Amino acid sequence: MAYDVEALRRDFPILDRTVYGKPLVYLDNTATSQTPRQVVDAVADMYLAHKANVHRGVFSLSQEATALMEATREKVRDYINAASTREIVFTRGTTEAINLVASSFGSFMENGDEIILTVMEHHANIVPWQLLGTRKRITLRVVKIRPDGTLNMEQYRNLFNERTRLVAVCHVSNVLGTVNPIEDMIRYAHSLEVPVLVDGAQAVPHMKVDVRALDADFYAFSSHKMYGPSGVGVLYGKERWLKKMPPYQGGGGMISHVSFKKTTYADLPLKFEAGTPDFVDIAAFSACLDYIRSVGIDAIAAHEHELLEWTTAEMMKIPGMRIFGTAPGKCAVISFLIGEAHHYDTGMLLDKLGFAVRTGHHCAQPLMEVLGVEGTVRASFGLYNTHAEAEAFIAALHRIAPMLGV
Repeated sequence: MAYDVEALRRDFPILDRTVYGKPLVYLDNTATSQTPRQVVDAVADMYLAHKANVHRGVFSLSQEATALMEATREKVRDYINAASTREIVFTRGTTEAINLVASSFGSFMENGDEIILTVMEHHANIVPWQLLGTRKRITLRVVKIRPDGTLNMEQYRNLFNERTRLVAVCHVSNVLGTVNPIEDMIRYAHSLEVPVLVDGAQAVPHMKVDVRALDADFYAFSSHKMYGPSGVGVLYGKERWLKKMPPYQGGGGMISHVSFKKTTYADLPLKFEAGTPDFVDIAAFSACLDYIRSVGIDAIAAHEHELLEWTTAEMMKIPGMRIFGTAPGKCAVISFLIGEAHHYDTGMLLDKLGFAVRTGHHCAQPLMEVLGVEGTVRASFGLYNTHAEAEAFIAALHRIAPMLGV
């Protein structure tokens, strides 16, 4: 079937609104995606027909809510091909998932141990390890990038030594769009018996992810970046690791028995889900997974790639255009500057024309230092963006370039 983007757009009412009297063109999908009415309806249905605390009640309403939440866990398991729902932990987002691993798995680390990161990591995959380093003398080893935004894989392999305890790496750069060779990176790390955590926030909405094929030890992602509710994240962890790791937080829901002498913990995955979860949005997350499946992740990827290729080629015709990240096979993310114009000025002018783009360091300040800039403008595509929007974006860039002195 042909990719009917206009039909898809009808599921996203926000795309019909205007900004400063101009049609909204939403190009900030890397930060957060818009949500189709099917998912919003699922949220409303939970509040209006099924709201009761989960895992605690014997009454029917609680059992319904629990069943809906756990059905989502099974759907997530299937979506990423995990071996068991025991390996699917719900969090508030990718950030909390990484912090969970840093706190819990990090408890196994000793002074002098080392963690390998890359220079393109989001702050959420840097700061938790630095916080761990305030409690233990942990050294962070950083993989550099080549001019096109790909990782220096030779350096990556050379960073390993007898004190390497973990690799923590993004699957896709939120700035460069680079798709890292995760499978190769994991294979090499495992040959040295080093586990790997993957920040998949920018990958899962745009490509098929099979955690068993990758052989990832941990894989983290967020619902809000894949057309789902905000405030829901997933940590996949191999069961053998999750069994060993101590709980991240304590409270109701994660216990088997509590006394003032000793507490025993619930079985996986509840051991890592203290307190009342966001069961409403978790249940609605199921609808977003259904939505992506109905469109087809391969079809989405192909559509976004076509927009990326055409837009990139047209942008390079604009005098002074600088695009950061030119790796082959990259995701549909374009970070750029026009001449020496400040990224904020470019973003503000585009906003007045109806274009929602991101400006700044994109929570990747170490990468900006390497690129030699303070920040960039970032345009990123989603399943509902159209070729007409891409054409309008190019026309807008041509219009504002002279205003910026280019």
